[in-house]
Amino acid sequence: METEGIRDLIPAVIGILVRRGSGRVAITRAYADFASAEDAVQSALVRALETWPTDPPRDPKGWLITVAWRQFLDGVRSDRARQAREERIERQPGATGVPDADDTLQLYFLCAHPSLTPATAAALTLRAVAGLTTRQIAEAYLVPEATMAQRLSRAKRQLRDVRLDQPGDARTVLRVLFLLFNQGYSGDVDLALEAIRVTRQLSRLLDEPEVRGLLALMLLHHARRRARTTPGGQLISLADQDRSRWDTQMITEGVAILQAALAEDRLGEFQAQAAIAALHADAPSTAETDWVQIVEWYDELVRLTDSPIVRLNRAVALAEADGAPAGLAAIADLDPGLPRYAAVSAYLHEKLGDFGAAARLYAEASRLATSAAERDHLARCASVLSRAENPGTSGRRAG
Repeated sequence: METEGIRDLIPAVIGILVRRGSGRVAITRAYADFASAEDAVQSALVRALETWPTDPPRDPKGWLITVAWRQFLDGVRSDRARQAREERIERQPGATGVPDADDTLQLYFLCAHPSLTPATAAALTLRAVAGLTTRQIAEAYLVPEATMAQRLSRAKRQLRDVRLDQPGDARTVLRVLFLLFNQGYSGDVDLALEAIRVTRQLSRLLDEPEVRGLLALMLLHHARRRARTTPGGQLISLADQDRSRWDTQMITEGVAILQAALAEDRLGEFQAQAAIAALHADAPSTAETDWVQIVEWYDELVRLTDSPIVRLNRAVALAEADGAPAGLAAIADLDPGLPRYAAVSAYLHEKLGDFGAAARLYAEASRLATSAAERDHLARCASVLSRAENPGTSGRRAG
């Protein structure tokens, strides 16, 4: 097959490409660029000049159409992939609404996507950003590991087709940071300092008293960290802690931040929790703690959250302020299946002087504990109260 007349075929081949392209909606946009079709034909011509002298086709026009069409489709696909990449880049959220001073903080906001519930977004963030295991997240949420695994899988499926161009709100991010702090504070992974660092950055970027409330709460809790455990890692209850080991500088900073937040008169749950922590930090001893005021702050927390866990903790404070019967009455209508219900009930029975019931409840609480340190602490409480020759052990905290 000679190649001399090959260029005479160009108009016909281009015309066929035009008709084929116009019938395909998917490539309409690409076809609108006539130059692309012409380039495809030119590429086919180059290949023809290379191969025809040694391997001439039986149908030159058909050969050109086939090769040019394939080249054209390759160009369309390449163009569509490029457009998709450009669109994805354009959809990336900008700095508006998202603090951009720190990549980590931005990731927290992106993972708190509004398509997810706050609880699911928090769990996903703890996994994706903080690197916690499913077991650690399950412990933070007080749910079985299998339940948390299913929750995380659903969240990933839900986000598969979602455009991540809407950063989450600050409330979800705050909850994630608090969970992160608690996970580090309770033992296995020291994430508390990282949570404080990120919250401190957030407090500088957002004019929101709850952010400062959370930062104050973290600082006030972290100030007691060195006194919470023995050198061997055993938990020490608040009543038995050496308060001289508390970090007074950190407490001072936490109180100052809390006072500034409360002065804005926009109370939130983190500010209320920080106020309770500040009253503990200010007291020389358990006996000298202002329990009445702590109960009042718990009342605010109940009003803000209506959480049964808050009611459970309030019962302990109420028992200190008004006696164990008041505390037991306060938990009478709560679900015994609540996390730490058995531990609180054990402490209240111990305070009442019913050591037999307290020992049984401490043993039950130990079996339900989610950390080794808490389990061992509760088991020791049960063991002490079980010994008839040493019944006078009241005054410990349940955890």
